[in-house]
Formats: sequence, structure tokens, C-alpha cells
Amino acid sequence: MGEHQALPSGWEIRWSKTYQKNYYYNKAKKESRWDPPSAEEKLGAKHILRKHRNSRRPSSWREENITRSEDEAREIIEGYLREIQEIPDAKERDRRFSEIASKYSDCSSAKRGGDLGSFAIGAMQKPFEAAVLDLKVGEISQPIKTDSGIHIILRTL
Repeated sequence: MGEHQALPSGWEIRWSKTYQKNYYYNKAKKESRWDPPSAEEKLGAKHILRKHRNSRRPSSWREENITRSEDEAREIIEGYLREIQEIPDAKERDRRFSEIASKYSDCSSAKRGGDLGSFAIGAMQKPFEAAVLDLKVGEISQPIKTDSGIHIILRTL
């Protein structure tokens, strides 16, 4: 990695006292490595989005004109999160997450159970990406606010 090339979001360079050389550390993932991280690294997530009247585009495949408040959107998302978290089995949680996303998410990814597939670091809105990086694969976030609305995120990659 050239000296002037920026590191992907979440990565920093640290010094190894033991080996007397630089290494790369991702604080969110608690991951370290000798080789520089690539901006081409992929993340993956499913999400459930509820838009509100102040979202950057307050309409969706479900509703032409969204009029709910941000607080109402957050309450709805928190209800979904509580329901999903009550399920003890990870596979069943994943299935229910996808089912709720398919029926209620305001994102077009609803047709894929909320699955956004894989995406490069830097491709999503900063708060969304930061939330994904804070999660381990299989974990679900607390509600996250972006310009699009209020999300819960399930990390898949």
C-alpha cells in the first residue's frame, strides 16, 4: 500500500514493539493483520428499514407518501428487534429477520428478505457502514439512523 493511499474506514496503522514493524488494526472488528486491508474487501448485510417523513426520499414500494414521524419509525423498528431477539436459535432468528424485512421493510431489498448482498467498504452511508463494521457475522444491530430512515442490520459477511 502506497504511503499516500488512504486506509479503508475503520482501519489504522499501529507499531509492533515485538516485531519492530507496522501492522494494520481494525478497532471495530478487533482484527489485526500484517498485510494492508483492501478497499475492495466486501461486507454483507441484511436490513429492515422504516422510513419517516423526514427521510431523504419519504416513499417506498410499500407506501407512496410516508407520513410517520422519526419516533414512530424508531418504535416500529424497536418492536421488530425485540421480536427477533426473543428467538433463541440463530437460524430461526435469521429466518424471522428475512420474513419481517420481506413484509415490512421500506427498502426495495425487501424482495430479497432485506439482503443487500456484498458491498465494498465505502459504498454505504457512513452510519450504516459503521454499524456493520461494529457487528460480527450473525449479530444484529441496535436501531441505526441514516438519511434513509431507521434500520436494524444483520451482518452476513
